[in-house]
Amino acid sequence: MPDLLALQKDSFQEFLQENVAEDERNLIGLESVFQNVFPLEDTHRNYVLEYSNYFLGLPKYTPEECIDRGVTYSVPLKVRLVLHITDEEDKNKFSQSIEQEVYFGNIPRMTEKGTFVINGAERVIVSQLQRSPGVFFDENIHPNGTKLFQARIIPFRGSWVDFTTDINDCLFAIIDRRRKFPVTMLLRALGFSTNRDIFEAFGSIKSFGLSDKKIEGSFGHTLVEDIVDELTGEIFFEGGVEVNQEVVDTLKEAGIKSIEVVDGNKDFSAMLLLNTMGKDPTHNTEQALSIVYQLLRSGDPPNLETAQKFIERIFFSPKKYDLGEVGRYRLNQQFNLDVPVEDTVLTMDDIIQVLKFLVDMRKGERGPDDIDHLGNRRVKTIGEQLTNQFSIALSRMLRTIFERMNLREQESITPQDLINSRVVTTVINTFFGTSQLSQFGDQTNPLAEITHKRRISSLGPGGLTRERAGFEVRDVHYTHYGRLCPIETPEGPNIGLISSLALFAIVNKHGFIEAPYRLLKKKSKSSFGSKKVKYLSADDEDRVMIAQSNAAMDKNGRLTDDVVRARIRGDFPVVDPVDVDYMDVAPNQILSVAAALIPFLEHDDANRALMGSNMQRQSVPLMMPETPIVGTGLESKVARDSRSAIVSPVDGVIKSVDAERILIRSSEVPDELALTEHTNIVEIPLKKYQRTNQNTSQNHRPLVHEKQKVKAGAVIADGASCNGGELALGRNVMVAFMPWRGYNFEDAIVISERFVKDDVFSSIHINEIELEVRDTKRGEEELTSEIPNISEDATRQLDERGIIRIGAKVKQGDILIGKVTPKGETDPTPEEKLLRAIFGEKAGEVKDASKKADPGIRGVVINTKLFEKKKKISKKDLRSAIIFYQKETMVKKQALKKERDEKLITLLKGQISSGIRDKSSGKTLIKTLATFIPYSLPYPYPQSKTPELNLIQSAFKGLTIQQYRMDDKNRPISLMAATPLRFNNRVIGTLVLE
Repeated sequence: MPDLLALQKDSFQEFLQENVAEDERNLIGLESVFQNVFPLEDTHRNYVLEYSNYFLGLPKYTPEECIDRGVTYSVPLKVRLVLHITDEEDKNKFSQSIEQEVYFGNIPRMTEKGTFVINGAERVIVSQLQRSPGVFFDENIHPNGTKLFQARIIPFRGSWVDFTTDINDCLFAIIDRRRKFPVTMLLRALGFSTNRDIFEAFGSIKSFGLSDKKIEGSFGHTLVEDIVDELTGEIFFEGGVEVNQEVVDTLKEAGIKSIEVVDGNKDFSAMLLLNTMGKDPTHNTEQALSIVYQLLRSGDPPNLETAQKFIERIFFSPKKYDLGEVGRYRLNQQFNLDVPVEDTVLTMDDIIQVLKFLVDMRKGERGPDDIDHLGNRRVKTIGEQLTNQFSIALSRMLRTIFERMNLREQESITPQDLINSRVVTTVINTFFGTSQLSQFGDQTNPLAEITHKRRISSLGPGGLTRERAGFEVRDVHYTHYGRLCPIETPEGPNIGLISSLALFAIVNKHGFIEAPYRLLKKKSKSSFGSKKVKYLSADDEDRVMIAQSNAAMDKNGRLTDDVVRARIRGDFPVVDPVDVDYMDVAPNQILSVAAALIPFLEHDDANRALMGSNMQRQSVPLMMPETPIVGTGLESKVARDSRSAIVSPVDGVIKSVDAERILIRSSEVPDELALTEHTNIVEIPLKKYQRTNQNTSQNHRPLVHEKQKVKAGAVIADGASCNGGELALGRNVMVAFMPWRGYNFEDAIVISERFVKDDVFSSIHINEIELEVRDTKRGEEELTSEIPNISEDATRQLDERGIIRIGAKVKQGDILIGKVTPKGETDPTPEEKLLRAIFGEKAGEVKDASKKADPGIRGVVINTKLFEKKKKISKKDLRSAIIFYQKETMVKKQALKKERDEKLITLLKGQISSGIRDKSSGKTLIKTLATFIPYSLPYPYPQSKTPELNLIQSAFKGLTIQQYRMDDKNRPISLMAATPLRFNNRVIGTLVLE
């Protein structure tokens, strides 16, 4: 099963290509935007601005710090541009080139969890399901009962072209939904000048020899073109004349040997073209160009060349018309063409093939396209959406660049002068801040997070609207099998428009959703299941027969049943195993993550399953989570892939564990994971009661202990709604189905008092309460603990700034932040006059504007923050910051010391001391100290009868911790060579190690 966040993370990585060398980047994402826009040159070709490459800087803060500070987690984008100044005499030569790194604004960066931190809040970009570029065929019924057929070519960028039939069997073209005109006029404008050229393109021309016995077969057919006497230029018969015996005799007498005709009675393409030519006033390319130009531009063309360039620009100019790789891929698939995918403009062959398909529909040989088929709809992931936004930003920037190129003087201009990065920043910020697809992250629990990131929406810019979307587009389609979940969708107006990606589904490079299937091999009239898994798109799947994953197989993988239930398109036939091409990979592959977490889902009613899968996402993380007794096996996958449970990044041993961090010692540590440079320790920080977007709490609990060995990928800490590395949304409670004095009538329930007493379903919610202090017209507001007409008891929890202290217990009505605001000039009441008379003018100047706890709130203050425009750090904050950084430094220092000591132990273990010598006399007290102390004496040492030994024992008791350690058998080991032995601050000797 792929990573459940791969849809988001892989797409963003392809967009940025951050870890790819600058000269090895593929032409996708950000790279493709720059390559398509540059090089630029001004109107006189004095300057040429070329793109070299781009690179990304480092983020200013970590994602956690960005949430804390309320800023965007982003990286600076810098682009290397080269400005060439051309030679005045020869514009193809450069007299000067200026290379410069230009700042293009900041790009929000995706976090490890697949979210974006925008202004301190985590947001998710939802993938969009919309109609794919390409050609679509449809049919309608006219009020008189005639079937009308339509083909529409939809590009990625450029003009839409419609081809349609009418009740008289004529073909018309409509460009950009403007006026319609005969198709033959468009074909003539595109180069098919004569009738013969047009008929030949459709393969409708038949040739008959006049002396041939089969000449009678041409009677009733129509002449393709005028038949002219080559000598005199006399026209015998005009094109379009019906062939009969008289025509044949006349032509024989004139010495004509053969004629070319089209059958307007039996050949549908000839019939449609002949009918259309009857409505076409033009007879050659020049006339057609002129009229098409008039229809589209509402005016006569200045000359023929202008009209021709205009038509070519509509269809064949890469700058104006772009089918996209997806559109070209779909046209190639539909018409079996061999046009390279990189060639993203229309070709003449494309237009002819579309018209031929339309003719086949009129014949009744082809049907209309199913717009709800997933072969006709594709997913726009985060990478493609950001690519489009950058294209918009750069196209807006082009106008500024051209203006500055034409205005600036040659000597002073640089690439930096031409670029205005604010345009890019504005477009990107608008997209992340206001787009319908940029949504406030659902962080109620890990399942809600992962579901939000795997959501596929048909709404949004360029998509459907709730009002216009009918029943068909909302309904479950057979191509959703293994791609989109048929169960999980919202109730209400968005039903069917918002879906969830199926468990095993992936999105391919063209944006089409693919589902995995096991390939079956056929040997001696039997089918064998192989281990090879192939991903199929909806179009590919239509061509194969697929069996269920639970079809009976023997140990060799052979399908054992005589017949198996299979699937092809929307049918479920029972077929011979030999006819089957693929098998499903798992029974749950049709479901989304949330639906697949429901045990025995197959027994549930579909509507109740929909409600259940949606309600799982509303479960709040409990204080004491419990794994379910009955699960589906996906619980650990969801906990890991949601990044709620923390996994070890390396193999190693747990060095230390506390509530805030886990330290792992490993033999191989990548530089980016190492605690400090040149160490083999990895630090895993843990979250402690952090607030989420939905005010639930994220809290990590370690699952490991010191000296425990862990493997890379093993769960080392539980997160919210996790227990033992598995998703734990609720509790295993005993439920009795019985009436109880009417208290549980209908949907009411009775719960045990123990639930409340034992915190079975208790959860912690973290509310953030804000208060702004403004500079008003009447004067500045002020934070203070001295609030008029408020007792000292009510303000005893406030500090000198008027902010409640951390750790204080609060209930509704308690003052959280003390604030006073200046009063307006009003007539004082008698009481105020008295107060002013007693206390002076100040008593009436301010009024209480404090923030109090809302009704129903009861809890503990866990943190307070004060933000100021001009940062003034109070002594209290400074002290807190110093203590915090001292603590951080101490932890790192202790880790380094411990590591140094352990390395010294490893280095010196087993070496024997040369004895302890008296410092003053140089006399050796004990020659083989190592024999007596490290290996013979227990700890603590008993009093010895030898005075010298007692002295040594006392000296060892006085050694500091840096000077000796106990080994694994509780024996003292010296660490430092030539260590002075002290007793009562008197040096009694020196320990020398060899």
